[in-house]
Amino acid sequence: MLSVPSTPPPKSKILVLGAGNFGSCLADHLGNSDHDVFMWSREAQLVEYFNKHHRNPDYLKDHHFSTNIHAVGPEIPSKESMKQMDVLLFAIPTQGIRETLIKLQPNFDRENLPLLIFVNKGIETDTQALTLEIIADTCGSAIARAATFISGPSFANEIVRRQPTSVSVASLTESQAKKASEIFHQPWFRCYTGSDPIGLELAGALKNVYAIATGLADGLGFENNTRAGLITRGLAEMTRIGTAYGASPLTFMGLAGVGDLFLTCSSPTSRNYTVGYRLGKGEPLEDIIKTLGSVAEGVTTAKGLKKIIDEMQVSAPLANGIYALLYEGKDLHEGIQELMCRPPSRELDLPEKAGEPAKRLMLKLGLNT
Repeated sequence: MLSVPSTPPPKSKILVLGAGNFGSCLADHLGNSDHDVFMWSREAQLVEYFNKHHRNPDYLKDHHFSTNIHAVGPEIPSKESMKQMDVLLFAIPTQGIRETLIKLQPNFDRENLPLLIFVNKGIETDTQALTLEIIADTCGSAIARAATFISGPSFANEIVRRQPTSVSVASLTESQAKKASEIFHQPWFRCYTGSDPIGLELAGALKNVYAIATGLADGLGFENNTRAGLITRGLAEMTRIGTAYGASPLTFMGLAGVGDLFLTCSSPTSRNYTVGYRLGKGEPLEDIIKTLGSVAEGVTTAKGLKKIIDEMQVSAPLANGIYALLYEGKDLHEGIQELMCRPPSRELDLPEKAGEPAKRLMLKLGLNT
């Protein structure tokens, strides 16, 4: 276990929205960093149990959480309580972000807005919107421009044990990314800032789809060559999609890209890998989702990603194959045969026409770039 820094960051009041696996672990990290943390849950029983035992009855059950955390809920935090917060950390599934922001934003103090940090990874299925666009739709362009996003290879059960972890922190407003980094940064939790939240979001969402693919391969009994090929081709495909969208290709070479992709595709504790592995073993998707115990965002992301791929007309055979398997009833072995029997192609390329989705989003944010 690593020691605490000799000069800790200023103490902040932080509201963590979401008491799931990742929300709980980040609340614990921030509590151990001497911040005052309030963790909101929709479940009244969880709130009561956590405050009594300092344990989460549903996630990281064996971990005793920091005493600097106080659970709140299930009511939406009031305007008065929100005024006291320096940071709002959103750790809820992407499909619930819009609804939560619609309920929460009337309570924002827009004259003294707290730092907004988002750690969810996914694409909204119905609209194909990234979280940055959802924030603009529900809270306005100024709040979206100031929003900060954190992503990278960061399993919850390792963070709570202070295993050395590194993440990317990105915002369109550089000062906000720096603030978020200062709040999170510890000797066991390194933060690297960037200015490409679109790329960071796409990388964090897309890698879950490719984790399903590597899990499938392992479930079918394929070994190291297959896994390495899938991860490498998945990275090439992610970079091609992201660049076509308007993100920087360099973002996919960082922690939020190749770092998180490698972790999620190579660990049996990854939820998305587990979905793929169990599919490879012949289990129906419906049964897997019912018994998984937590959200595997790659399943829903595959649906939104398919629409984005079709709109941009970008080559993405792996992502299309996973979509066909999950939503079109494609036979698994037939799908593999089709992928492997495609004609030889150029290994690395970037789209000639790129950036239209990002340009539309920037206009929505009031950034005419």
